[in-house]
Amino acid sequence: MSKRVRSREVCADCSAPEPRWASVNRGVLICDECCSIHRGLGRHSSQVRHLTHSSWPSSQLQMVQTLYGNGANSIWEHSLLDPSSSVSGKRKANPQDRVHPNKTEFIKAKYQMLAYVHRMPCREDDSVTAKDLSKQLHSSVRTGNLETCLRLLSLGAQANFFHPEKGNTPLHIAAKAGQMLQAELLAVYGADPGALDSSGKTPIDYARQAGHQELAERLVEIQYELTDRLTFYLCGRRPGHRNGQHFIIPQMADRIIKPHSLDLSEFAKAAKKKLQSLSNHQFEELAMDVYDEVDRRETDAVWLATQNHSTLVTDTTVVPFLPVNPEYSSTRNQGRQKLARFSAHEFATLVIDILTDAKRRQWGNSYSRHNSESQDNDQPDYDSVASDEDPVQEASCGDSCNDRRTKSSESSDLSDGPITVQEFMEVKSALTASEAKIQQLLKVNCHLSEELRMMQSKLNSLQTENTTLRWQTPGGQQHLQGPLGRHQPRGGRAMSMYETGSSPRQYPHRVESARHFLFICSSPVPASDTVEPGEEGEEDATLPCTEDVICKTEQITKNIQELLRAAQETKHESFLPCSEKICMAVTEMAALFPKRPSSETVRGSLCLLTSSASRLHGECQKAAEHNPCPSDIQLVTQQVIQCAYDIAKAAKQLVTVTTKENNN
Repeated sequence: MSKRVRSREVCADCSAPEPRWASVNRGVLICDECCSIHRGLGRHSSQVRHLTHSSWPSSQLQMVQTLYGNGANSIWEHSLLDPSSSVSGKRKANPQDRVHPNKTEFIKAKYQMLAYVHRMPCREDDSVTAKDLSKQLHSSVRTGNLETCLRLLSLGAQANFFHPEKGNTPLHIAAKAGQMLQAELLAVYGADPGALDSSGKTPIDYARQAGHQELAERLVEIQYELTDRLTFYLCGRRPGHRNGQHFIIPQMADRIIKPHSLDLSEFAKAAKKKLQSLSNHQFEELAMDVYDEVDRRETDAVWLATQNHSTLVTDTTVVPFLPVNPEYSSTRNQGRQKLARFSAHEFATLVIDILTDAKRRQWGNSYSRHNSESQDNDQPDYDSVASDEDPVQEASCGDSCNDRRTKSSESSDLSDGPITVQEFMEVKSALTASEAKIQQLLKVNCHLSEELRMMQSKLNSLQTENTTLRWQTPGGQQHLQGPLGRHQPRGGRAMSMYETGSSPRQYPHRVESARHFLFICSSPVPASDTVEPGEEGEEDATLPCTEDVICKTEQITKNIQELLRAAQETKHESFLPCSEKICMAVTEMAALFPKRPSSETVRGSLCLLTSSASRLHGECQKAAEHNPCPSDIQLVTQQVIQCAYDIAKAAKQLVTVTTKENNN
């Protein structure tokens, strides 16, 4: 799209210039503020993607741009086009309106309530109306008029409607006519590329028979969209469907095993067994929920990477968990929201298990086609599940299965095909050896843990002694002498055993900052040891100047934006320098506050601020390792983004509390 056309683009919801996000299923472009509201609606209402930073299939992006250019927004604002709507109090949001409640209420009414969509005349039987609309959709997809089909879908037409007279679905017609953009629109609204017509042919078969090879390949990608998205989330790769490779199962580079914990291998086996025991319908629901969670996490990462530092610490920074879908049960909605609690490592393990079982069930579907002439219409996606422990059943599949087994032994471990008995025994032997090695490592780890506890105890005693020497004055009861037997000068402090030099030096600013940092991070040093003579360790209600806190917050968020930009551009070597800048800025901001704040909110925010900075520095050090694998980098990047968000959140809380208290 040319720059001249892009310059005329405005947000479909508030008319702000130069929108950077798109709602795929609504066919509109939206600005950052409106996008923050769309993300809170959930994917069932609006599927948002960034125009330049998100991963787009080219035909899908072209579909959205075509809909936007042809005025698809008028579908969702039909009643607002009537001049009498302004008289009745209805009006479109504008860029100057507040996000809450003005823009939020308008967008929810527009997309969730469909308050401004043109309604069909009421009829006694709603199912008849939906059937008529679906038949119109069936006829319209053979043309290139996208907005007509979107209007029919918005009114209730079914993308998977099976025409009783024609014996096929709208996607069959679009594939036969070579309508790539119509196929993209139908797929967004749930059309199945694997649906069968009355002759047992799929839309993919229709496209190939009509000579539309590019469309056929795109329909194959749509058919595997769920597993492809999960794979790309973990390792940044997609299967080569043109070469017959439909699954890639990434492997975790490391397994964190803690001593005195449950046997993780047994726990993993139990979890996988429970996953395999799910019915096809339950497994599909779980896979769709995990897909939505992947979309939420990736969209949050893009959101953080594209916002400037002045808007980073706002209420619309991230969506903390999946929004409620009213079409789902309360139990399922609760389970979907609990996915947000999974750490990056735990969530990656779940995604790998989903991919593994999806591949296993797909094999079962291919086997059943050889062994059964009838097909179960109740579970069209997977007919049966191949047994992992019955090689005799595999041997009875005939010559076709033998050919596939030969190809599997010659291809890589990521290719499709059944596993031979020899391969199974090799993997079993490798697992047995791994179990023995794990047990040996556990014993070594126990000894190391014991030594670590002893060293920690010694370190605590040394820190206590060092703190006593650091803060004791000549007027105290334990009067210390200098290294040459002379008393310390009045007003000075005793030299620590860890310092070098011929005479003691004073560091008032560094001492104050160090004492403050020790308090926030809850170090092993007792609080009483950090109080100077004459002080009783009372809580201090004074707070720093609001302007100073805001200045430090802007410095922190500016450094965070630099870090997120490096993450977006995959410049992992820049993680460590950026984290050092952030830690320095955090320390300077923490030094503005008193040693013992009386406000519990201030104490909690300071603790979150400093602990998140420490975790961020540790994660960035992992990224600096030599030649880390892609899955490790992906996990580290997710943790870095989460730490950056926690730092920004804590900084915002401190700004809010300081502003409120100083105004009072």
